Amino acid sequence: MRLSSKTYSITEFGGFTRGASLSGYQSLPERTFAALENFILANTSSTETEAIELLSLSARRGIGKIITARNYVGLITMTDGTVIEILPKIAGADISVGDTKRIFLEMLKTLKDVTFKDFNVSHLHTEKLSLLEIFIKMFLDEVSVLTKQGLKAAYMPVEANERFYKGKLLASQNIKHNLMNYERFFVRYDDFSFNRPENRLIKATLSFLLKQTADSRNRHNAARLLTFFEIVDYSESYESDFSKCISDRSMSHYDKALSWCRVFLKGNSFTAFAGSEVALALLFPMEKIFESFVAAKFRKHLGSGVSLRTQDTRYSLFDNPTRAFVLRPDIVLEYGERTVVLDTKWKLLSDNARNNGISQSDMYQMYAYSKKYNAAGIVLIYPQSDGVSKGEIRYASDDNVRVDVSFIDLRNVDSSIANLLSMVC
Repeated sequence: MRLSSKTYSITEFGGFTRGASLSGYQSLPERTFAALENFILANTSSTETEAIELLSLSARRGIGKIITARNYVGLITMTDGTVIEILPKIAGADISVGDTKRIFLEMLKTLKDVTFKDFNVSHLHTEKLSLLEIFIKMFLDEVSVLTKQGLKAAYMPVEANERFYKGKLLASQNIKHNLMNYERFFVRYDDFSFNRPENRLIKATLSFLLKQTADSRNRHNAARLLTFFEIVDYSESYESDFSKCISDRSMSHYDKALSWCRVFLKGNSFTAFAGSEVALALLFPMEKIFESFVAAKFRKHLGSGVSLRTQDTRYSLFDNPTRAFVLRPDIVLEYGERTVVLDTKWKLLSDNARNNGISQSDMYQMYAYSKKYNAAGIVLIYPQSDGVSKGEIRYASDDNVRVDVSFIDLRNVDSSIANLLSMVC
């Protein structure tokens, strides 16, 4: 049983305080705050993720330590069952938590690095369930489909000291175990069994999630599905069993469930995170999600005769030394002899910030794209912000470089993409 089922939710750049209540911050119990602090410190030296991108730890006079969310969204589940939920900051004063989760899940489906592509967000009660419970429900739905299609058995190698001779006698083991016991034979044989690595991993995931979920329906479904795996052992080595999984046409109906097993058992969200007091960390960089989401929407709306490249690396800033400082724009559209380069930036701009909050380094980057691609158009794409009064912003130089700044309304993204395409194509 879970020791706690409390969920604490904040949006990007929101934060937590230790015990004390502070306007604009969520209060955490001291024990939970300390566990989250240890999680930050455990990931400080990570080679894949800088701690400042994940969560930042600071101190304020009279208040004490504050933990602030940065660029990663998702969830962190503590070993006591407490769930920390970090949601993206989406423009719109009237947007609900349920709508925020729905938009985030739709965006998450486009990521290539994780396997959320095929779930149907529309039927989920996003306003009632935490992200953890939503992810658990998705996995349980996949396993339910799998059990209806039928679990797969296979011939599995068995080494055992049997009463009857079958298969191949293992001479050294037989001497060791049966030197004075002539009634048994230590043999190796193949047994047609459901106890294959794929089924062991699913059973281990079901058992793990049964302890994690606080939702009565998820708990009931997890317990029900476990009954289908009664004759299967629990996986004792996830790495070993994953390496033994067979990927072929006969096992294709296992693919989605096993992908979820990797998410839950190995923490495969986008990056692996460390932390002894953390049971599960599924955290995703919003910059990558936004980039992937916009590209997927462009593919959906592109007309014939227009090609799309993502993360294009044809050009570099300098040619000597060879390909020094490779350029990598997010999206390149080509039609006829025209090229349009687009780059996505996950940042809410503001009229009150200098240059609306557009960074100087980003503009240097756009200038380089314009020159190297001889582009007919350069577009910087940001999510729509309540803090910007203009629908579009345009910058132009005296050497014919023009950069357009456009905004994507995540509540009506298809209309935004269609409008943007009508201007650049």
